[in-house]
Amino acid sequence: MRTRRQAQSNTSAATAEQHFDEREISPELAESAAVSTIAKMDSPAKAPTAEMTTRRKSKMPSPLQFPLVVLLSLAFSSVGYSLVYPWTKGVLAEHARVLDSWSEVALLTGWRIFELALGWYGNYDSNDLVSLTLLSHGPPLYLLSAFYNTPAQALLLALGIETLSTYLPFRLMRSLSPMHADPSKVHNAELLTDKPIAVLTSLLSGAIFTISLFSAYATYLPQYMVVYLNNLPSITAAHEVYYLNLLPVTLPLGFAATSFIFTPAEAEEEPEVPVNGNFDPVEASLKETVRWNVWGWSNRTKMVMKRTALLMAMTGMNTTLQTALTIEGAEVPGALAWASVWVGASAVTGLALGAVGSE
Repeated sequence: MRTRRQAQSNTSAATAEQHFDEREISPELAESAAVSTIAKMDSPAKAPTAEMTTRRKSKMPSPLQFPLVVLLSLAFSSVGYSLVYPWTKGVLAEHARVLDSWSEVALLTGWRIFELALGWYGNYDSNDLVSLTLLSHGPPLYLLSAFYNTPAQALLLALGIETLSTYLPFRLMRSLSPMHADPSKVHNAELLTDKPIAVLTSLLSGAIFTISLFSAYATYLPQYMVVYLNNLPSITAAHEVYYLNLLPVTLPLGFAATSFIFTPAEAEEEPEVPVNGNFDPVEASLKETVRWNVWGWSNRTKMVMKRTALLMAMTGMNTTLQTALTIEGAEVPGALAWASVWVGASAVTGLALGAVGSE
């Protein structure tokens, strides 16, 4: 009797357990779980999409972000020059021009704010601004070094302050773009992470800057410098220059140009559906035809064109203003002649980097 009750009890328990299992894991759920498990095990890792690589947005209200960038940049610049004064002292002031009016002060300050605005509203990150600052602020400082005998230490400190006062505000207020944050996860990652290619393209850019400056020294530049740079101590540097002497200046500029133009252009991905659609020259209107011929380029080519144009404009304007307004005895024609060398070199560099890249 006791055995029969035990057996019945065991049978009831087994039946209840079976019903419980059936309720807990139905066939549909079991099949779904199995498919999910297989999918997780067998599915390949997805490449990061545009949504996965979007920048982290600042929590600060948008109207306050750019004014804060300007304030931080001006503050960093002021503090930086104050800190390095014991090492520079009167070295930078020896050939510095005293600003005669508040309009000149406002012009230089306004230009500085305009530089920051181009970087901010152009959606450039801190690495882009470092390259652009080196390329646009380097030529006036090289002029002081080569022809005014200003010590290199003081000029490097000044360039470092200008660079950091641009880099730090942007780094604090805006995250890096995907191509700078993790180049291995963007389009053409194999090309962008290849060190020999980076070295070769930088050497190409540096060689273009070297040849451009050497050619200017051999042709028109000395004449303009003698006539329009009144307090120029000597023109000897223009006649005793060699290619190797220019490399310490032109190679860093070449690296910066490659970083600013070549890298973002190669990271640019073409859309599956062309932005201009399927252009039909027979059916297209005059407006569509003009647009296609003027701006119907690939995204990569457009990136090269836009960044080269920006580099030319920034280099030309900054070199002209800094030379004419901050160097004693420099006149506008002389400043324009000096700036033209670097603008031309920037244009040729952009063309060369656009030609060596891949479509």
